[in-house]
Amino acid sequence: MAIVSPSGGLPELFPAPYELGLERLRSWELDPVEYPTTRKLRSTPQERAADLHAAWSDPSVKAVIASIGGSDQITVLKHLDPAVFRADPKPFFGFSDNTNLLNFLHTLGLPAFHGGSVMGQFGRGGAMHPDTERSLRAALFTGGEFELTPAKGWTDRDRDWSDPTNLETEPELFPGTGWTWRGTATVSGRLWGGCLEILDWQLAANRWMLPTESYGGVLFAETSEEMPTSDQVYRMLRNLGERGLLERFDAVLWGRPKSWSLGQKLVPEESAEYVFAQYLAVDRALAEYNPSAVVVKGLDIGHTDPQQVLPYGGQVRIDPTAESITVGY
Repeated sequence: MAIVSPSGGLPELFPAPYELGLERLRSWELDPVEYPTTRKLRSTPQERAADLHAAWSDPSVKAVIASIGGSDQITVLKHLDPAVFRADPKPFFGFSDNTNLLNFLHTLGLPAFHGGSVMGQFGRGGAMHPDTERSLRAALFTGGEFELTPAKGWTDRDRDWSDPTNLETEPELFPGTGWTWRGTATVSGRLWGGCLEILDWQLAANRWMLPTESYGGVLFAETSEEMPTSDQVYRMLRNLGERGLLERFDAVLWGRPKSWSLGQKLVPEESAEYVFAQYLAVDRALAEYNPSAVVVKGLDIGHTDPQQVLPYGGQVRIDPTAESITVGY
Protein backbone atom coordinates (compact mmCIF):
# COMPACT_ATOMS: atom_id res chain seq x y z
CA MET A 1 0.00 0.00 0.00
CA ALA A 2 1.34 3.42 -0.99
CA ILE A 3 1.41 6.14 1.69
CA VAL A 4 1.28 9.63 0.21
CA SER A 5 0.97 13.19 1.48
CA PRO A 6 -0.67 15.07 -1.40
CA SER A 7 -1.82 17.84 0.95
CA GLY A 8 0.71 18.27 3.73
CA GLY A 9 3.66 16.28 5.06
CA LEU A 10 2.58 16.37 8.69
CA PRO A 11 4.38 13.08 9.46
CA GLU A 12 7.56 15.20 9.65
CA LEU A 13 6.04 17.40 12.34
CA PHE A 14 4.11 14.69 14.21
CA PRO A 15 5.90 11.36 13.66
CA ALA A 16 4.30 9.52 16.60
CA PRO A 17 0.70 9.13 15.30
CA TYR A 18 2.10 8.47 11.84
CA GLU A 19 4.32 5.63 13.05
CA LEU A 20 1.41 4.21 15.04
CA GLY A 21 -0.72 4.27 11.91
CA LEU A 22 1.99 2.45 9.93
CA GLU A 23 2.24 -0.15 12.69
CA ARG A 24 -1.50 -0.83 12.49
CA LEU A 25 -1.38 -1.10 8.71
CA ARG A 26 1.36 -3.72 9.04
CA SER A 27 -0.75 -5.58 11.61
CA TRP A 28 -3.37 -5.87 8.85
CA GLU A 29 -0.69 -7.58 6.71
CA LEU A 30 -0.30 -4.51 4.53
CA ASP A 31 3.11 -3.27 3.42
CA PRO A 32 3.32 0.55 3.60
CA VAL A 33 5.46 2.11 0.86
CA GLU A 34 6.53 5.73 1.40
CA TYR A 35 7.52 8.35 -1.17
CA PRO A 36 9.88 11.35 -1.07
CA THR A 37 7.25 13.86 0.13
CA THR A 38 5.37 11.57 2.50
CA ARG A 39 7.33 12.89 5.50
CA LYS A 40 8.28 16.23 3.97
CA LEU A 41 6.45 19.18 5.52
CA ARG A 42 7.12 21.76 2.82
CA SER A 43 7.04 20.11 -0.57
CA THR A 44 6.02 21.72 -3.84
CA PRO A 45 2.84 20.80 -5.71
CA GLN A 46 5.02 19.37 -8.48
CA GLU A 47 6.85 17.11 -6.02
CA ARG A 48 3.61 15.82 -4.57
CA ALA A 49 2.21 15.21 -8.05
CA ALA A 50 5.35 13.22 -8.89
CA ASP A 51 4.77 11.01 -5.85
CA LEU A 52 1.20 10.34 -6.93
CA HIS A 53 2.39 9.45 -10.43
CA ALA A 54 5.00 7.11 -8.94
CA ALA A 55 2.44 5.39 -6.70
CA TRP A 56 0.02 4.79 -9.55
CA SER A 57 2.83 3.67 -11.87
CA ASP A 58 4.12 0.98 -9.49
CA PRO A 59 2.37 -2.33 -10.35
CA SER A 60 3.19 -3.74 -6.91
CA VAL A 61 1.06 -1.04 -5.24
CA LYS A 62 -2.56 -2.19 -4.96
CA ALA A 63 -4.02 0.73 -2.98
CA VAL A 64 -3.07 4.27 -1.92
CA ILE A 65 -3.89 6.06 1.35
CA ALA A 66 -3.21 9.64 2.44
CA SER A 67 -1.16 10.27 5.55
CA ILE A 68 -3.42 13.21 6.45
CA GLY A 69 -5.19 16.19 4.89
CA GLY A 70 -4.09 19.80 4.57
CA SER A 71 -5.11 22.96 2.78
CA ASP A 72 -3.51 23.32 -0.66
CA GLN A 73 -4.02 20.08 -2.57
CA ILE A 74 -5.99 22.05 -5.12
CA THR A 75 -2.62 23.37 -6.41
CA VAL A 76 -1.52 19.81 -7.20
CA LEU A 77 -4.37 19.00 -9.59
CA LYS A 78 -3.02 20.87 -12.60
CA HIS A 79 0.19 18.82 -12.43
CA LEU A 80 -1.57 15.44 -12.65
CA ASP A 81 -1.55 13.40 -15.86
CA PRO A 82 -4.85 11.51 -16.20
CA ALA A 83 -3.21 8.87 -18.40
CA VAL A 84 -0.98 7.75 -15.53
CA PHE A 85 -3.98 7.04 -13.31
CA ARG A 86 -6.02 5.36 -16.04
CA ALA A 87 -3.14 3.03 -16.90
CA ASP A 88 -3.24 1.26 -13.51
CA PRO A 89 -6.46 1.94 -11.57
CA LYS A 90 -6.15 1.40 -7.84
CA PRO A 91 -8.30 2.58 -4.93
CA PHE A 92 -7.40 5.73 -3.02
CA PHE A 93 -8.41 6.47 0.59
CA GLY A 94 -8.55 9.98 2.02
CA PHE A 95 -10.84 12.80 3.13
CA SER A 96 -10.81 16.52 4.01
CA ASP A 97 -8.43 18.26 1.56
CA ASN A 98 -8.15 14.94 -0.26
CA THR A 99 -11.62 15.71 -1.63
CA ASN A 100 -9.61 17.28 -4.47
CA LEU A 101 -7.98 13.99 -5.47
CA LEU A 102 -11.15 12.00 -4.84
CA ASN A 103 -13.02 14.25 -7.24
CA PHE A 104 -10.21 14.09 -9.81
CA LEU A 105 -10.24 10.28 -9.76
CA HIS A 106 -14.03 10.27 -9.96
CA THR A 107 -13.96 12.16 -13.24
CA LEU A 108 -11.69 9.44 -14.63
CA GLY A 109 -14.06 6.71 -13.50
CA LEU A 110 -11.51 5.33 -11.03
CA PRO A 111 -12.17 3.81 -7.59
CA ALA A 112 -11.80 5.95 -4.49
CA PHE A 113 -13.04 6.09 -0.92
CA HIS A 114 -13.93 9.13 1.17
CA GLY A 115 -12.39 8.27 4.51
CA GLY A 116 -9.30 6.83 6.10
CA SER A 117 -5.93 8.40 6.86
CA VAL A 118 -2.78 7.00 8.41
CA MET A 119 -2.48 9.60 11.16
CA GLY A 120 -6.16 10.12 11.92
CA GLN A 121 -7.98 6.81 11.72
CA PHE A 122 -5.12 4.29 11.85
CA GLY A 123 -3.07 6.42 14.25
CA ARG A 124 -5.88 6.93 16.76
CA GLY A 125 -4.74 6.78 20.37
CA GLY A 126 -5.21 3.50 22.25
CA ALA A 127 -7.00 1.62 19.48
CA MET A 128 -8.98 2.23 16.33
CA HIS A 129 -12.64 2.93 16.90
CA PRO A 130 -14.45 -0.35 16.15
CA ASP A 131 -16.87 1.34 13.73
CA THR A 132 -13.94 2.82 11.80
CA GLU A 133 -12.07 -0.46 11.76
CA ARG A 134 -15.11 -2.42 10.59
CA SER A 135 -15.72 0.02 7.75
CA LEU A 136 -12.10 0.20 6.58
CA ARG A 137 -11.65 -3.58 6.70
CA ALA A 138 -14.76 -4.04 4.59
CA ALA A 139 -13.64 -1.44 2.05
CA LEU A 140 -10.09 -2.82 1.83
CA PHE A 141 -10.66 -6.55 1.97
CA THR A 142 -14.27 -7.68 1.78
CA GLY A 143 -16.13 -5.50 -0.67
CA GLY A 144 -19.82 -5.87 -1.40
CA GLU A 145 -22.67 -4.23 0.49
CA PHE A 146 -21.98 -2.51 3.78
CA GLU A 147 -24.59 -1.02 6.09
CA LEU A 148 -23.68 2.24 7.75
CA THR A 149 -24.72 2.49 11.40
CA PRO A 150 -25.15 5.39 13.84
CA ALA A 151 -22.29 5.48 16.33
CA LYS A 152 -23.09 4.38 19.88
CA GLY A 153 -20.15 6.46 21.10
CA TRP A 154 -18.40 9.34 19.33
CA THR A 155 -16.19 12.37 19.84
CA ASP A 156 -15.03 15.45 18.00
CA ARG A 157 -12.41 16.44 20.59
CA ASP A 158 -8.92 16.57 19.11
CA ARG A 159 -5.96 15.34 21.11
CA ASP A 160 -2.61 17.09 20.95
CA TRP A 161 -0.28 14.98 18.78
CA SER A 162 2.77 16.61 20.37
CA ASP A 163 1.94 14.84 23.64
CA PRO A 164 2.94 11.15 23.20
CA THR A 165 0.80 10.06 26.15
CA ASN A 166 -2.31 10.84 24.09
CA LEU A 167 -1.46 7.85 21.89
CA GLU A 168 -1.53 5.45 24.83
CA THR A 169 -5.23 5.73 25.65
CA GLU A 170 -8.47 5.95 23.71
CA PRO A 171 -10.40 9.23 23.74
CA GLU A 172 -13.49 9.58 25.90
CA LEU A 173 -16.72 9.25 23.93
CA PHE A 174 -20.09 10.97 24.04
CA PRO A 175 -23.32 8.93 23.83
CA GLY A 176 -24.65 8.37 20.32
CA THR A 177 -27.14 10.82 18.90
CA GLY A 178 -28.55 8.80 16.00
CA TRP A 179 -29.51 10.19 12.60
CA THR A 180 -32.13 12.79 11.66
CA TRP A 181 -34.33 11.90 8.68
CA ARG A 182 -36.43 13.94 6.29
CA GLY A 183 -38.45 12.39 3.48
CA THR A 184 -40.04 9.01 2.88
CA ALA A 185 -38.90 7.91 -0.59
CA THR A 186 -36.29 5.20 -0.99
CA VAL A 187 -33.36 6.55 -3.00
CA SER A 188 -30.58 4.70 -4.79
CA GLY A 189 -27.77 6.35 -6.69
CA ARG A 190 -24.11 7.21 -6.92
CA LEU A 191 -22.34 9.12 -4.15
CA TRP A 192 -20.59 12.40 -4.79
CA GLY A 193 -19.35 15.16 -2.47
CA GLY A 194 -16.82 15.45 0.33
CA CYS A 195 -15.64 18.24 2.59
CA LEU A 196 -17.90 21.24 1.94
CA GLU A 197 -15.14 23.83 2.22
CA ILE A 198 -13.04 22.02 -0.38
CA LEU A 199 -15.99 21.70 -2.75
CA ASP A 200 -16.45 25.45 -2.41
CA TRP A 201 -12.76 26.05 -3.19
CA GLN A 202 -13.00 23.83 -6.27
CA LEU A 203 -15.91 25.87 -7.52
CA ALA A 204 -14.04 29.14 -6.91
CA ALA A 205 -10.89 27.90 -8.66
CA ASN A 206 -12.86 26.45 -11.59
CA ARG A 207 -11.85 22.92 -10.61
CA TRP A 208 -15.48 21.83 -10.37
CA MET A 209 -15.70 18.26 -11.62
CA LEU A 210 -19.33 17.22 -11.27
CA PRO A 211 -20.78 16.35 -14.70
CA THR A 212 -22.85 19.17 -16.12
CA GLU A 213 -25.80 16.93 -17.00
CA SER A 214 -28.44 15.91 -14.48
CA TYR A 215 -26.77 13.75 -11.87
CA GLY A 216 -29.63 12.04 -10.09
CA GLY A 217 -27.35 10.75 -7.37
CA VAL A 218 -26.71 11.38 -3.71
CA LEU A 219 -24.73 14.32 -2.37
CA PHE A 220 -22.75 13.79 0.82
CA ALA A 221 -21.01 16.60 2.66
CA GLU A 222 -19.37 17.42 5.97
CA THR A 223 -17.36 20.27 7.47
CA SER A 224 -13.85 20.40 8.88
CA GLU A 225 -12.03 21.43 12.03
CA GLU A 226 -12.00 25.00 10.72
CA MET A 227 -15.64 25.03 11.83
CA PRO A 228 -17.34 27.35 9.32
CA THR A 229 -20.22 29.36 10.75
CA SER A 230 -23.79 28.47 9.93
CA ASP A 231 -23.97 31.54 7.69
CA GLN A 232 -20.89 30.37 5.79
CA VAL A 233 -22.36 26.88 5.37
CA TYR A 234 -25.60 28.34 4.08
CA ARG A 235 -23.79 30.63 1.63
CA MET A 236 -21.62 27.79 0.29
CA LEU A 237 -24.74 25.72 -0.32
CA ARG A 238 -26.52 28.73 -1.76
CA ASN A 239 -23.70 29.14 -4.28
CA LEU A 240 -24.20 25.53 -5.36
CA GLY A 241 -27.89 26.22 -5.64
CA GLU A 242 -27.40 29.35 -7.74
CA ARG A 243 -25.24 27.34 -10.12
CA GLY A 244 -28.07 24.82 -10.51
CA LEU A 245 -25.99 22.12 -8.85
CA LEU A 246 -27.81 21.49 -5.59
CA GLU A 247 -31.05 20.56 -7.32
CA ARG A 248 -29.47 17.65 -9.18
CA PHE A 249 -29.37 15.26 -6.23
CA ASP A 250 -32.19 12.99 -5.12
CA ALA A 251 -30.85 12.79 -1.57
CA VAL A 252 -28.33 14.45 0.74
CA LEU A 253 -26.26 12.77 3.45
CA TRP A 254 -24.83 15.26 5.94
CA GLY A 255 -21.98 14.40 8.26
CA ARG A 256 -21.87 15.07 11.97
CA PRO A 257 -20.40 18.60 12.27
CA LYS A 258 -17.12 18.92 14.08
CA SER A 259 -17.96 21.38 16.84
CA TRP A 260 -14.71 21.52 18.82
CA SER A 261 -11.06 21.92 17.91
CA LEU A 262 -7.79 22.77 19.59
CA GLY A 263 -8.26 26.28 18.21
CA GLN A 264 -11.93 26.59 19.19
CA LYS A 265 -12.57 24.81 22.48
CA LEU A 266 -16.29 25.26 22.82
CA VAL A 267 -18.08 24.19 25.98
CA PRO A 268 -20.71 21.44 25.44
CA GLU A 269 -23.61 23.90 25.27
CA GLU A 270 -21.81 25.95 22.63
CA SER A 271 -20.99 22.82 20.64
CA ALA A 272 -24.63 21.77 20.67
CA GLU A 273 -25.68 25.23 19.49
CA TYR A 274 -23.09 25.11 16.71
CA VAL A 275 -24.38 21.76 15.43
CA PHE A 276 -28.02 22.87 15.64
CA ALA A 277 -27.28 26.07 13.72
CA GLN A 278 -25.43 24.19 10.97
CA TYR A 279 -28.32 21.76 10.54
CA LEU A 280 -30.71 24.71 10.25
CA ALA A 281 -28.46 26.21 7.57
CA VAL A 282 -28.55 22.96 5.61
CA ASP A 283 -32.33 22.77 5.92
CA ARG A 284 -32.70 26.38 4.79
CA ALA A 285 -30.58 25.91 1.67
CA LEU A 286 -32.29 22.68 0.68
CA ALA A 287 -35.73 24.18 1.27
CA GLU A 288 -34.82 26.90 -1.21
CA TYR A 289 -33.04 24.85 -3.87
CA ASN A 290 -34.04 21.19 -3.47
CA PRO A 291 -37.06 20.81 -1.16
CA SER A 292 -37.94 17.30 -2.39
CA ALA A 293 -34.58 15.74 -1.53
CA VAL A 294 -34.42 13.00 1.08
CA VAL A 295 -32.07 14.26 3.81
CA VAL A 296 -30.22 12.35 6.54
CA LYS A 297 -28.09 14.32 8.99
CA GLY A 298 -25.59 13.29 11.63
CA LEU A 299 -23.63 10.57 9.82
CA ASP A 300 -20.11 9.66 10.97
CA ILE A 301 -18.48 10.28 7.59
CA GLY A 302 -15.98 13.06 8.09
CA HIS A 303 -13.84 14.83 10.66
CA THR A 304 -15.37 13.28 13.77
CA ASP A 305 -14.61 9.94 15.39
CA PRO A 306 -15.62 7.26 14.42
CA GLN A 307 -15.48 7.60 10.68
CA GLN A 308 -17.21 5.31 8.21
CA VAL A 309 -15.95 5.11 4.65
CA LEU A 310 -18.04 6.10 1.63
CA PRO A 311 -17.31 4.79 -1.88
CA TYR A 312 -16.74 7.93 -3.93
CA GLY A 313 -18.88 7.49 -7.04
CA GLY A 314 -20.13 4.18 -5.68
CA GLN A 315 -23.68 3.09 -5.05
CA VAL A 316 -25.78 3.88 -1.98
CA ARG A 317 -29.32 2.89 -1.03
CA ILE A 318 -31.23 5.07 1.43
CA ASP A 319 -34.41 3.62 2.95
CA PRO A 320 -36.17 6.12 5.26
CA THR A 321 -38.81 3.58 6.29
CA ALA A 322 -36.21 1.15 7.62
CA GLU A 323 -33.88 4.04 8.50
CA SER A 324 -31.06 2.20 6.77
CA ILE A 325 -28.20 3.34 4.54
CA THR A 326 -26.31 0.71 2.56
CA VAL A 327 -23.25 1.41 0.43
CA GLY A 328 -21.42 -0.78 -2.06
CA TYR A 329 -17.67 -1.18 -1.59
